[in-house]
Amino acid sequence: MTYSTLNWQIDDRVLTLTLNRPDQLNAFTVTMAEELIDAYGRASADDAVGAVVVTGAGRAFCAGMDLSVAGNVFGLDESLSPSLAELDARWDDPAFVSGVRDTGGRVALAVYDCKKPVIAAINGAAVGIGATMTLAMDIRLASDKARIGFVFGRIGIVPEACSTWFLPRIVGPQQAFDWVYSGDILSAEEALRGRLLKAVVPHAQLLHEAHQLAHKYIDQRSPVAITLMRQMLLRNPGLPHPQGAHAVESLAMLHTSQHDGREGVQAFNDKRAPVYSGRVSDGLPGFYPWW
Repeated sequence: MTYSTLNWQIDDRVLTLTLNRPDQLNAFTVTMAEELIDAYGRASADDAVGAVVVTGAGRAFCAGMDLSVAGNVFGLDESLSPSLAELDARWDDPAFVSGVRDTGGRVALAVYDCKKPVIAAINGAAVGIGATMTLAMDIRLASDKARIGFVFGRIGIVPEACSTWFLPRIVGPQQAFDWVYSGDILSAEEALRGRLLKAVVPHAQLLHEAHQLAHKYIDQRSPVAITLMRQMLLRNPGLPHPQGAHAVESLAMLHTSQHDGREGVQAFNDKRAPVYSGRVSDGLPGFYPWW
């Protein structure tokens, strides 16, 4: 598929997904949302992709929603006013998918469901959806030139992209309240101190550092085990009792011990690098997805 708002580039099993509207500071549109959803699904299914690095073209990561479009700038259908129960009942109804469900949230859920590690390389301004779209990603690195803001209150709207679920889990409730209420634009160092970021790196080294981190995660690792670990870490903390995690881990351990785990143990005993043959496209266990 050819994208109009994204660049897709695979280099040594690392997919660099670049938001590509540099003249508009990579402002988010409905088209970009649809293309991102497609890209995450495509990356999940492609065994040539081991990990995904997301960045922006030009001097911004994403300057938020493109507020210059006509009509409802968020692409929503103002003739609809459903209850929560009606939305739940018609969750996959195309009219509700495009007219009621926020586009950023649909992107966040696509990231959440992705079968590969996802790393944000925040190269510049990341405000509004530009900030919240990174929260579903596993790791966030930022350039020392990055600026991040949860600025929704400044224009009379609320956070989206599932951010009220992700942000408090990442930085804690008090920090989330402060950033969302204030709408402050944070420097990269402020975001690092607030635990939003893993690291701040010199601007010119950002993509190199992101790719190095991606390779640290996927080189000499079983792709199947990585997929299982990602979904276990995302989903198991929400279970009401550790027995639920024990059940999932038991089935995952049983499966991996019979497949790539055998090679891993043999390689350890042979004092050599493992050569894993498992593929995400056809090697996930029968109980996946378990949720």
